[in-house]
Amino acid sequence: MPMIEIKGLRKRFGDLEVLKRIDLSVERGEVVVILGPSGSGKSTLLRCLNLLEPFEEGEILIEGKLIGYSVNGNGARLRNSESDNAKVREQVGMVFQSFNLFPHRTVVQNVMMGPVKVRGMAKAEADRLAGDLLEKVGLSEKADEYPARLSGGQQQRVAIARALAMEPQVMLFDEVTSALDPELVGEVLRVIRQLADEGMTMVIVTHEIHFARDVGDRVVFMDDGVIVEQGPPSQVLMEPDSPRLKLFLRRFQGDYLAE
Repeated sequence: MPMIEIKGLRKRFGDLEVLKRIDLSVERGEVVVILGPSGSGKSTLLRCLNLLEPFEEGEILIEGKLIGYSVNGNGARLRNSESDNAKVREQVGMVFQSFNLFPHRTVVQNVMMGPVKVRGMAKAEADRLAGDLLEKVGLSEKADEYPARLSGGQQQRVAIARALAMEPQVMLFDEVTSALDPELVGEVLRVIRQLADEGMTMVIVTHEIHFARDVGDRVVFMDDGVIVEQGPPSQVLMEPDSPRLKLFLRRFQGDYLAE
């Protein structure tokens, strides 16, 4: 059974159809990297997976369980309650381009909040969990600092630790390095690579082509709301079939194909 299964997913913003019958599955422990130009539907797909965006048609299943919507006795499709969807988000962690840390709380308090407020974890246990996660992301020494005193890369690593504190089954990353200075990108990608090595199921939207090649089990290329091509990184990035993907790689990677 796939960890994630997407069937016929459609999403519109007004008259604009952003996702056009997307079918995609992600196996347990698999790292799927999604590439594509701006406006191709990559981030919207992640937001649908985390139920931050409603969608008009299709199904999303996590470990075989339908999420987000249910069908009543008359066959009508109904969106589940926000409390039900919030429970799903506990299992599907998401890290965004912006860090969204609480500025008035310390690093360790930011990481502890979810387990304490949402899961009802005792503060002492949450404090130990937060300490372990900050060590994992290399920020133990920053536990008592406030976000304003951290670099962008450090704040993003705190955001990753905060998402991991909910002990999700799946992690979604939406262009988590796009707002960072180039010299800070590597420290965030190292944390994601470590999670991949540990077997975390992940779906990653990025423009970091080299990172996609190194960490992804599968690369999915999207354009204009559809999946154009997918497969192992060595195939998709080095021997692309579609003209659209070839053009994308030339524009966004320069001399990558010549390496």
